[in-house]
Amino acid sequence: MLAQEIIRRKRDGQALAPEAIQAFVDGLTSGQWSDAQCAAMAMAVLLRGMDEAETVALTTAMADSGQRLNWAAAKLPGPVLDKHSTGGVGDKVSLLLAPIVAACGGFVPMISGRGLAHTGGTLDKLASWPGYQLTPDAVALERVLRSAGCAIVGASAALAPADKRLYAIRDVTATVESLPLIVASILSKKLAAGLQALVMDVKVGNGAFCPSLAEAMPLAQALVRVARGAGLPTRALVTDMNQVLGRHAGNALEVHEAIDFLTARSREPRLLAVTLALSAELLHLGGLAASVAEAEHRAREALASGRAAEAFARMVAGLGGPKAVLEPGHDELPAAPVRRPLLATIDGHVGALDTRALGLVVLELGGGRRRAEDPIDPRVGLADVASPGQAVHRGQPLAWVHAASEADADAALARLAGVIVVESVQASQPIEPGPVVYSVIGGESRPSP
Repeated sequence: MLAQEIIRRKRDGQALAPEAIQAFVDGLTSGQWSDAQCAAMAMAVLLRGMDEAETVALTTAMADSGQRLNWAAAKLPGPVLDKHSTGGVGDKVSLLLAPIVAACGGFVPMISGRGLAHTGGTLDKLASWPGYQLTPDAVALERVLRSAGCAIVGASAALAPADKRLYAIRDVTATVESLPLIVASILSKKLAAGLQALVMDVKVGNGAFCPSLAEAMPLAQALVRVARGAGLPTRALVTDMNQVLGRHAGNALEVHEAIDFLTARSREPRLLAVTLALSAELLHLGGLAASVAEAEHRAREALASGRAAEAFARMVAGLGGPKAVLEPGHDELPAAPVRRPLLATIDGHVGALDTRALGLVVLELGGGRRRAEDPIDPRVGLADVASPGQAVHRGQPLAWVHAASEADADAALARLAGVIVVESVQASQPIEPGPVVYSVIGGESRPSP
Protein backbone atom coordinates (compact mmCIF):
# COMPACT_ATOMS: atom_id res chain seq x y z
CA MET A 1 0.00 0.00 0.00
CA LEU A 2 1.31 3.43 -0.91
CA ALA A 3 2.36 5.52 2.06
CA GLN A 4 0.83 8.67 0.62
CA GLU A 5 -2.53 6.94 0.17
CA ILE A 6 -2.59 5.79 3.80
CA ILE A 7 -1.65 9.30 4.94
CA ARG A 8 -4.33 10.81 2.69
CA ARG A 9 -7.04 8.54 4.11
CA LYS A 10 -6.20 9.47 7.66
CA ARG A 11 -5.80 13.15 6.70
CA ASP A 12 -9.35 13.04 5.33
CA GLY A 13 -10.67 11.48 8.55
CA GLN A 14 -11.19 7.91 7.35
CA ALA A 15 -10.75 4.94 9.66
CA LEU A 16 -7.79 2.82 8.60
CA ALA A 17 -8.09 -0.92 8.07
CA PRO A 18 -5.70 -3.15 10.05
CA GLU A 19 -3.79 -3.81 6.80
CA ALA A 20 -3.11 -0.09 6.33
CA ILE A 21 -1.98 0.29 9.93
CA GLN A 22 0.28 -2.73 9.54
CA ALA A 23 1.77 -1.18 6.41
CA PHE A 24 2.54 2.02 8.34
CA VAL A 25 4.23 0.06 11.15
CA ASP A 26 6.16 -2.05 8.64
CA GLY A 27 7.33 1.16 6.96
CA LEU A 28 8.48 2.56 10.28
CA THR A 29 10.41 -0.61 11.10
CA SER A 30 12.00 -1.21 7.70
CA GLY A 31 12.73 2.43 6.88
CA GLN A 32 10.65 2.26 3.70
CA TRP A 33 8.63 5.21 5.00
CA SER A 34 10.72 8.40 5.09
CA ASP A 35 10.88 10.64 8.15
CA ALA A 36 8.69 13.13 6.29
CA GLN A 37 6.02 10.52 5.62
CA CYS A 38 6.10 9.25 9.21
CA ALA A 39 5.80 12.83 10.48
CA ALA A 40 2.88 13.50 8.12
CA MET A 41 1.13 10.37 9.34
CA ALA A 42 1.71 11.34 12.97
CA MET A 43 0.24 14.79 12.30
CA ALA A 44 -2.77 13.27 10.51
CA VAL A 45 -3.43 11.02 13.50
CA LEU A 46 -3.02 13.96 15.88
CA LEU A 47 -5.57 16.03 13.96
CA ARG A 48 -8.03 13.29 12.95
CA GLY A 49 -7.64 10.74 15.74
CA MET A 50 -8.15 6.97 15.71
CA ASP A 51 -11.03 4.92 17.04
CA GLU A 52 -10.48 2.16 19.58
CA ALA A 53 -10.18 -0.60 16.98
CA GLU A 54 -7.53 1.39 15.08
CA THR A 55 -5.63 2.07 18.29
CA VAL A 56 -5.68 -1.60 19.29
CA ALA A 57 -4.43 -2.53 15.82
CA LEU A 58 -1.66 0.09 15.97
CA THR A 59 -0.61 -0.96 19.47
CA THR A 60 -0.51 -4.66 18.61
CA ALA A 61 1.36 -4.07 15.34
CA MET A 62 3.97 -1.95 17.09
CA ALA A 63 4.38 -4.55 19.85
CA ASP A 64 4.86 -7.21 17.17
CA SER A 65 7.35 -5.10 15.17
CA GLY A 66 10.19 -6.77 17.08
CA GLN A 67 10.91 -9.23 19.83
CA ARG A 68 8.42 -10.00 22.61
CA LEU A 69 9.90 -10.97 25.95
CA ASN A 70 8.58 -14.20 27.46
CA TRP A 71 9.27 -14.64 31.15
CA ALA A 72 7.53 -18.01 31.47
CA ALA A 73 10.78 -19.89 30.79
CA ALA A 74 12.59 -17.88 33.47
CA LYS A 75 10.16 -19.18 36.15
CA LEU A 76 10.46 -16.05 38.25
CA PRO A 77 8.99 -16.57 41.75
CA GLY A 78 6.59 -13.67 41.45
CA PRO A 79 4.44 -11.70 39.01
CA VAL A 80 6.00 -9.55 36.28
CA LEU A 81 4.69 -6.02 36.82
CA ASP A 82 5.32 -2.49 35.58
CA LYS A 83 4.28 1.15 35.75
CA HIS A 84 4.36 3.99 33.24
CA SER A 85 3.71 7.73 33.39
CA THR A 86 2.48 10.01 30.63
CA GLY A 87 5.17 12.48 31.65
CA GLY A 88 5.61 15.42 33.93
CA VAL A 89 8.11 17.87 35.37
CA GLY A 90 10.20 16.40 38.18
CA ASP A 91 8.46 13.02 37.87
CA LYS A 92 10.89 10.47 39.31
CA VAL A 93 8.24 8.01 40.57
CA SER A 94 9.53 5.16 38.39
CA LEU A 95 12.87 5.27 40.21
CA LEU A 96 10.98 4.73 43.48
CA LEU A 97 8.13 2.42 42.55
CA ALA A 98 10.24 -0.24 40.81
CA PRO A 99 12.36 -1.05 43.89
CA ILE A 100 9.33 -0.79 46.21
CA VAL A 101 7.42 -3.37 44.17
CA ALA A 102 10.54 -5.53 43.91
CA ALA A 103 10.92 -5.45 47.70
CA CYS A 104 7.32 -6.69 47.98
CA GLY A 105 7.85 -9.75 45.76
CA GLY A 106 7.18 -8.43 42.28
CA PHE A 107 9.55 -8.41 39.31
CA VAL A 108 9.73 -5.17 37.35
CA PRO A 109 11.42 -5.18 33.93
CA MET A 110 10.62 -1.52 33.37
CA ILE A 111 11.03 -0.44 29.75
CA SER A 112 11.36 3.34 30.01
CA GLY A 113 11.76 6.17 27.55
CA ARG A 114 13.57 9.43 26.94
CA GLY A 115 12.12 12.84 27.67
CA LEU A 116 9.44 14.27 25.41
CA ALA A 117 9.08 18.02 24.85
CA HIS A 118 9.12 19.77 28.26
CA THR A 119 8.93 16.57 30.33
CA GLY A 120 11.83 14.54 31.65
CA GLY A 121 12.44 10.89 30.79
CA THR A 122 13.43 8.11 33.18
CA LEU A 123 16.17 6.90 30.84
CA ASP A 124 17.70 10.38 30.71
CA LYS A 125 17.83 10.41 34.50
CA LEU A 126 19.61 7.06 34.70
CA ALA A 127 21.97 8.08 31.90
CA SER A 128 23.40 10.57 34.42
CA TRP A 129 25.62 7.64 35.43
CA PRO A 130 28.01 7.13 32.49
CA GLY A 131 28.40 3.39 33.17
CA TYR A 132 24.72 2.55 33.57
CA GLN A 133 23.62 0.06 30.89
CA LEU A 134 20.48 1.45 29.33
CA THR A 135 19.97 -1.46 26.93
CA PRO A 136 21.45 -4.65 28.44
CA ASP A 137 21.17 -7.92 26.55
CA ALA A 138 18.56 -10.49 27.57
CA VAL A 139 20.99 -12.45 29.75
CA ALA A 140 22.06 -9.36 31.71
CA LEU A 141 18.46 -8.18 32.04
CA GLU A 142 17.34 -11.48 33.57
CA ARG A 143 20.38 -11.59 35.86
CA VAL A 144 19.67 -8.13 37.28
CA LEU A 145 15.96 -8.87 37.50
CA ARG A 146 16.66 -11.97 39.58
CA SER A 147 19.14 -10.26 41.89
CA ALA A 148 17.37 -6.94 42.40
CA GLY A 149 13.77 -7.66 41.45
CA CYS A 150 13.75 -4.67 39.11
CA ALA A 151 15.65 -3.41 36.07
CA ILE A 152 14.86 0.02 34.62
CA VAL A 153 16.13 -0.01 31.05
CA GLY A 154 15.37 1.25 27.57
CA ALA A 155 13.85 -0.67 24.73
CA SER A 156 16.52 -2.57 22.82
CA ALA A 157 16.66 -2.34 19.06
CA ALA A 158 14.73 -5.61 18.96
CA LEU A 159 11.91 -4.45 21.27
CA ALA A 160 9.12 -2.45 19.61
CA PRO A 161 11.50 -0.88 17.04
CA ALA A 162 8.60 0.85 15.28
CA ASP A 163 7.89 2.83 18.43
CA LYS A 164 11.50 3.86 18.91
CA ARG A 165 11.56 5.60 15.54
CA LEU A 166 8.11 7.14 15.85
CA TYR A 167 8.87 8.33 19.41
CA ALA A 168 11.84 10.38 18.20
CA ILE A 169 9.85 11.86 15.30
CA ARG A 170 6.94 12.86 17.53
CA ASP A 171 9.26 14.64 19.95
CA VAL A 172 10.38 17.16 17.32
CA THR A 173 7.24 17.56 15.18
CA ALA A 174 4.68 18.80 17.75
CA THR A 175 2.77 15.50 17.61
CA VAL A 176 3.42 14.32 21.16
CA GLU A 177 -0.10 15.15 22.39
CA SER A 178 -1.99 12.59 20.27
CA LEU A 179 -4.09 10.20 22.38
CA PRO A 180 -3.86 7.18 20.01
CA LEU A 181 -0.11 7.67 19.52
CA ILE A 182 0.46 8.02 23.26
CA VAL A 183 -1.56 4.88 23.96
CA ALA A 184 0.14 2.86 21.24
CA SER A 185 3.62 4.06 22.20
CA ILE A 186 3.22 3.22 25.86
CA LEU A 187 1.39 -0.06 25.52
CA SER A 188 3.40 -1.47 22.61
CA LYS A 189 6.53 -1.48 24.79
CA LYS A 190 4.62 -2.85 27.76
CA LEU A 191 3.07 -5.66 25.71
CA ALA A 192 6.47 -6.50 24.27
CA ALA A 193 7.92 -6.63 27.80
CA GLY A 194 5.79 -9.66 28.66
CA LEU A 195 3.97 -8.15 31.64
CA GLN A 196 1.27 -9.71 33.79
CA ALA A 197 -0.10 -6.39 35.12
CA LEU A 198 0.43 -2.69 34.54
CA VAL A 199 -0.41 0.54 36.37
CA MET A 200 -0.54 3.84 34.49
CA ASP A 201 0.07 7.31 35.90
CA VAL A 202 -1.86 9.77 33.73
CA LYS A 203 -0.77 13.29 34.63
CA VAL A 204 -3.17 16.23 34.52
CA GLY A 205 -2.44 19.93 34.94
CA ASN A 206 -0.43 22.76 33.46
CA GLY A 207 2.76 20.68 33.43
CA ALA A 208 1.18 17.65 31.76
CA PHE A 209 0.31 16.79 28.18
CA CYS A 210 -3.31 16.70 29.40
CA PRO A 211 -3.96 20.08 31.05
CA SER A 212 -7.53 19.25 32.09
CA LEU A 213 -9.51 16.31 33.45
CA ALA A 214 -11.61 16.47 30.28
CA GLU A 215 -8.49 15.36 28.40
CA ALA A 216 -6.84 13.16 31.03
CA MET A 217 -9.83 10.96 31.79
CA PRO A 218 -10.36 9.78 28.18
CA LEU A 219 -6.64 8.96 27.95
CA ALA A 220 -6.73 6.96 31.18
CA GLN A 221 -9.83 5.12 30.04
CA ALA A 222 -8.34 4.42 26.60
CA LEU A 223 -5.15 3.03 28.11
CA VAL A 224 -7.11 0.66 30.33
CA ARG A 225 -9.46 -0.45 27.52
CA VAL A 226 -6.75 -0.98 24.90
CA ALA A 227 -4.44 -2.78 27.33
CA ARG A 228 -7.20 -5.08 28.50
CA GLY A 229 -8.22 -5.67 24.91
CA ALA A 230 -4.68 -6.88 24.28
CA GLY A 231 -4.80 -9.16 27.33
CA LEU A 232 -2.89 -7.00 29.82
CA PRO A 233 -4.69 -6.22 33.14
CA THR A 234 -4.23 -2.50 33.72
CA ARG A 235 -5.31 0.27 36.06
CA ALA A 236 -4.78 3.99 35.53
CA LEU A 237 -4.49 6.73 38.13
CA VAL A 238 -5.08 10.35 37.16
CA THR A 239 -2.64 12.43 39.23
CA ASP A 240 -1.80 16.10 39.63
CA MET A 241 0.88 17.91 37.61
CA ASN A 242 0.22 21.56 38.48
CA GLN A 243 3.61 21.86 40.15
CA VAL A 244 6.96 20.09 40.13
CA LEU A 245 6.58 16.58 41.55
CA GLY A 246 9.06 16.54 44.39
CA ARG A 247 11.54 19.37 44.83
CA HIS A 248 13.93 19.00 41.87
CA ALA A 249 13.63 18.96 38.06
CA GLY A 250 16.68 17.91 36.05
CA ASN A 251 18.24 14.53 35.46
CA ALA A 252 21.05 14.12 38.01
CA LEU A 253 19.16 16.29 40.49
CA GLU A 254 16.15 13.99 40.31
CA VAL A 255 18.31 10.91 40.82
CA HIS A 256 19.74 12.59 43.92
CA GLU A 257 16.21 13.20 45.15
CA ALA A 258 15.20 9.58 44.47
CA ILE A 259 18.16 8.31 46.51
CA ASP A 260 17.30 10.69 49.36
CA PHE A 261 13.70 9.47 49.20
CA LEU A 262 14.60 5.77 49.34
CA THR A 263 17.05 6.29 52.19
CA ALA A 264 14.55 8.42 54.18
CA ARG A 265 16.78 11.51 54.12
CA SER A 266 13.98 13.52 52.50
CA ARG A 267 10.49 12.62 51.26
CA GLU A 268 8.38 15.37 49.73
CA PRO A 269 4.74 14.60 50.74
CA ARG A 270 3.15 14.79 47.26
CA LEU A 271 5.83 12.58 45.76
CA LEU A 272 5.29 10.08 48.59
CA ALA A 273 1.52 10.11 48.08
CA VAL A 274 1.71 9.45 44.32
CA THR A 275 4.36 6.76 44.73
CA LEU A 276 2.40 4.89 47.41
CA ALA A 277 -0.88 5.12 45.48
CA LEU A 278 0.63 3.69 42.30
CA SER A 279 2.62 1.04 44.15
CA ALA A 280 -0.44 -0.11 46.08
CA GLU A 281 -2.61 -0.43 42.97
CA LEU A 282 0.07 -2.43 41.17
CA LEU A 283 0.74 -4.77 44.10
CA HIS A 284 -2.98 -5.43 44.44
CA LEU A 285 -3.52 -5.91 40.70
CA GLY A 286 -0.53 -8.26 40.60
CA GLY A 287 -1.94 -10.46 43.36
CA LEU A 288 0.68 -9.55 45.97
CA ALA A 289 -1.89 -8.13 48.40
CA ALA A 290 -5.52 -8.94 49.14
CA SER A 291 -6.59 -5.29 49.14
CA VAL A 292 -5.27 -1.90 48.15
CA ALA A 293 -5.00 -0.95 51.82
CA GLU A 294 -2.87 -4.01 52.56
CA ALA A 295 -0.77 -3.26 49.47
CA GLU A 296 -0.09 0.29 50.66
CA HIS A 297 0.95 -1.05 54.07
CA ARG A 298 3.40 -3.41 52.38
CA ALA A 299 4.80 -0.58 50.26
CA ARG A 300 5.31 1.61 53.33
CA GLU A 301 7.06 -1.24 55.12
CA ALA A 302 9.36 -1.82 52.14
CA LEU A 303 10.44 1.82 52.42
CA ALA A 304 10.73 1.86 56.21
CA SER A 305 12.78 -1.35 56.37
CA GLY A 306 15.26 -0.18 53.72
CA ARG A 307 14.50 -3.16 51.47
CA ALA A 308 13.36 -0.89 48.62
CA ALA A 309 16.59 1.13 48.86
CA GLU A 310 18.63 -2.07 48.81
CA ALA A 311 16.77 -3.29 45.70
CA PHE A 312 17.52 0.02 43.97
CA ALA A 313 21.22 -0.22 44.88
CA ARG A 314 21.46 -3.78 43.56
CA MET A 315 19.80 -2.73 40.31
CA VAL A 316 22.11 0.25 39.78
CA ALA A 317 25.25 -1.75 40.55
CA GLY A 318 24.07 -4.69 38.44
CA LEU A 319 23.56 -2.42 35.44
CA GLY A 320 26.98 -0.77 35.66
CA GLY A 321 26.30 2.14 37.98
CA PRO A 322 28.13 2.98 41.22
CA LYS A 323 28.43 0.28 43.89
CA ALA A 324 27.84 2.56 46.91
CA VAL A 325 24.95 4.56 45.51
CA LEU A 326 23.12 4.79 48.86
CA GLU A 327 26.04 6.27 50.79
CA PRO A 328 26.13 10.09 51.03
CA GLY A 329 28.68 11.51 48.62
CA HIS A 330 29.21 8.22 46.80
CA ASP A 331 26.51 8.36 44.13
CA GLU A 332 29.02 9.57 41.50
CA LEU A 333 26.46 11.84 39.84
CA PRO A 334 27.78 14.86 37.89
CA ALA A 335 27.25 18.34 39.32
CA ALA A 336 26.72 21.66 37.53
CA PRO A 337 29.58 24.17 37.85
CA VAL A 338 27.21 27.13 38.37
CA ARG A 339 24.51 27.26 41.05
CA ARG A 340 22.53 30.42 41.65
CA PRO A 341 19.30 31.16 43.54
CA LEU A 342 16.17 32.97 42.47
CA LEU A 343 15.38 35.13 45.50
CA ALA A 344 12.01 36.39 46.70
CA THR A 345 11.80 40.17 46.52
CA ILE A 346 8.91 40.51 48.99
CA ASP A 347 7.27 38.64 51.84
CA GLY A 348 4.22 36.68 50.80
CA HIS A 349 3.25 33.36 49.30
CA VAL A 350 4.03 31.69 46.00
CA GLY A 351 1.32 32.01 43.38
CA ALA A 352 0.17 29.41 40.85
CA LEU A 353 3.02 28.02 38.78
CA ASP A 354 3.27 27.48 35.05
CA THR A 355 4.81 24.04 35.42
CA ARG A 356 5.31 23.59 31.69
CA ALA A 357 7.38 26.78 31.66
CA LEU A 358 9.55 25.32 34.42
CA GLY A 359 10.12 22.23 32.30
CA LEU A 360 11.09 24.43 29.36
CA VAL A 361 13.64 26.25 31.54
CA VAL A 362 15.25 22.88 32.28
CA LEU A 363 15.23 22.08 28.55
CA GLU A 364 16.83 25.44 27.69
CA LEU A 365 19.55 24.83 30.27
CA GLY A 366 20.45 21.68 28.32
CA GLY A 367 18.46 19.17 30.36
CA GLY A 368 16.16 18.26 27.44
CA ARG A 369 16.18 18.06 23.65
CA ARG A 370 15.12 20.50 20.95
CA ARG A 371 15.98 17.90 18.27
CA ALA A 372 16.05 14.11 18.51
CA GLU A 373 19.83 14.00 18.09
CA ASP A 374 20.59 16.65 20.74
CA PRO A 375 22.79 15.57 23.67
CA ILE A 376 21.57 16.12 27.22
CA ASP A 377 23.56 17.71 30.02
CA PRO A 378 22.67 15.64 33.11
CA ARG A 379 24.07 18.25 35.50
CA VAL A 380 21.62 21.05 34.87
CA GLY A 381 18.16 21.78 36.21
CA LEU A 382 16.18 23.39 39.00
CA ALA A 383 16.53 22.42 42.66
CA ASP A 384 14.34 23.12 45.67
CA VAL A 385 11.56 24.68 43.63
CA ALA A 386 8.96 26.45 45.81
CA SER A 387 5.40 25.15 45.82
CA PRO A 388 2.21 27.11 45.09
CA GLY A 389 0.86 28.61 48.31
CA GLN A 390 4.18 28.30 50.13
CA ALA A 391 4.90 31.18 52.52
CA VAL A 392 8.22 32.90 51.81
CA HIS A 393 10.22 35.85 53.10
CA ARG A 394 12.15 38.45 51.17
CA GLY A 395 15.59 37.14 50.23
CA GLN A 396 14.51 33.48 50.54
CA PRO A 397 15.44 31.21 47.59
CA LEU A 398 12.46 30.23 45.45
CA ALA A 399 14.57 27.84 43.37
CA TRP A 400 18.21 27.10 42.66
CA VAL A 401 19.40 27.13 39.06
CA HIS A 402 22.05 24.53 38.22
CA ALA A 403 23.67 25.63 34.98
CA ALA A 404 26.66 24.89 32.76
CA SER A 405 27.64 28.58 32.54
CA GLU A 406 26.96 31.97 34.07
CA ALA A 407 25.24 33.08 30.87
CA ASP A 408 22.90 30.08 31.01
CA ALA A 409 22.14 30.83 34.65
CA ASP A 410 21.36 34.47 33.83
CA ALA A 411 18.92 33.45 31.12
CA ALA A 412 17.23 30.88 33.34
CA LEU A 413 16.86 33.32 36.25
CA ALA A 414 15.34 35.94 33.95
CA ARG A 415 12.81 33.39 32.70
CA LEU A 416 12.04 32.08 36.19
CA ALA A 417 11.31 35.56 37.52
CA GLY A 418 8.13 35.55 35.46
CA VAL A 419 7.19 31.98 36.36
CA ILE A 420 7.69 31.77 40.14
CA VAL A 421 5.90 34.86 41.40
CA VAL A 422 5.45 35.83 45.04
CA GLU A 423 2.18 37.53 45.90
CA SER A 424 1.90 39.78 48.94
CA VAL A 425 -0.25 38.57 51.79
CA GLN A 426 -2.64 41.47 51.23
CA ALA A 427 -3.03 40.81 47.49
CA SER A 428 -4.85 37.48 47.71
CA GLN A 429 -5.38 34.38 49.77
CA PRO A 430 -2.75 31.62 49.57
CA ILE A 431 -3.49 28.81 47.15
CA GLU A 432 -4.99 25.75 48.82
CA PRO A 433 -3.37 22.46 47.77
CA GLY A 434 -5.56 20.29 45.55
CA PRO A 435 -5.82 16.50 45.40
CA VAL A 436 -2.78 14.46 44.46
CA VAL A 437 -4.80 11.58 42.97
CA TYR A 438 -7.99 12.57 41.17
CA SER A 439 -9.29 9.19 40.07
CA VAL A 440 -8.52 5.48 39.66
CA ILE A 441 -9.66 3.84 36.41
CA GLY A 442 -10.12 0.08 36.23
CA GLY A 443 -10.03 -0.55 39.98
CA GLU A 444 -12.28 -0.27 42.99
CA SER A 445 -10.01 2.12 44.89
CA ARG A 446 -11.16 5.56 45.93
CA PRO A 447 -9.21 8.72 45.13
CA SER A 448 -6.64 9.76 47.69
CA PRO A 449 -7.51 12.88 49.70
